[in-house]
Amino acid sequence: MRRLRQIRDLGQQVWLDNISRALLASGELAQKIAEDGLAGVTSNPVILFNAISKGSDYQADLTALRASEPSPERRFERLAIPDIQAACDLFHDLYVESAGEMGYVSFEVSPRLAQDAEGTFAAAQRLWAEIDRPNAMIKIPATPACLPAIERALAAGINVNVTLIFTLQQARAVFTACQRGLATRLMRGEPLARVRAVASVFVSRVDTAVDALLPDSHAHLRGQIAIASARTCYATWVAHFGGDGFAALRNASAHPPALLWASTGTKNAAYRDVVYVEQLIGAGTVNTIPDATLAAFADHGEAALTLTKGLAQAHDVLQALPGLGIDLEAIGRQLQLDGLKQFDQAFDQLMTVVG
Repeated sequence: MRRLRQIRDLGQQVWLDNISRALLASGELAQKIAEDGLAGVTSNPVILFNAISKGSDYQADLTALRASEPSPERRFERLAIPDIQAACDLFHDLYVESAGEMGYVSFEVSPRLAQDAEGTFAAAQRLWAEIDRPNAMIKIPATPACLPAIERALAAGINVNVTLIFTLQQARAVFTACQRGLATRLMRGEPLARVRAVASVFVSRVDTAVDALLPDSHAHLRGQIAIASARTCYATWVAHFGGDGFAALRNASAHPPALLWASTGTKNAAYRDVVYVEQLIGAGTVNTIPDATLAAFADHGEAALTLTKGLAQAHDVLQALPGLGIDLEAIGRQLQLDGLKQFDQAFDQLMTVVG
């Protein structure tokens, strides 16, 4: 576990990509915070479906809710929100000690709202009020339709985890939406220091998609595209938020959305099982890691500042793709649709379980 602490010592937060009542009740999450330096937790419909459907921890509450709550979606929320609140409470001391830099727990709006800005913003407001914790984050997908909801949520002082970002173009749109929301808040004369966001850039799924399209003549690029894309995204983030364009907000104590690396479990058995952790360590960023990858890094991972290395090489790697007929933006758009579909299916299954 000392290896996980080393990541935090280098300035990157490690968040767990998992939550369940068993994780909370057993004391395991509290132990990971105290001993491993864990700095946050994320959830999504797939994670919550697995938690609720595969264990007995929720059955008594679910039986009671079936008798008192007619809406399956509200039943689900009333099952899950106490876990989110309990996790927020476990991280509260870290949140306070770090002056709001660490200690966040994410809960996602219904994926059925991914093309509905008004519905997404209304859900974000409702969930933020119901969770009622300063270190909660409401997850909103980075769909073009939801960009106005992201902007409005931040303007309203709601912490946001923008999820399902796969490409540089998607990331730029999210950066702009976040900045616009903070600027609206500044214009209203409302405080900015406690409002936080993360931009969740998905990594390993990019390699899975692109590797299948690379010809044998460029087999040496397999397993490199996702990391190159993430490093380029980081350079873009620095340019966007490090210059004069963000100066007025920075001077008003606003915080840019932190880059968060998601989908960092290795999906290709031929690759090192911690490659998407080791190669993306950089100060001021977050890596949200599933249990198996977290355990693997604790066992044999190597912590070093790697995110800013090889930026010129990353650019060259990405520049090779158009000549091979590979459109990374088009792939990213499809991956976002696939991610939404996966979350939709998990949410439908959740509604069946709680119904």
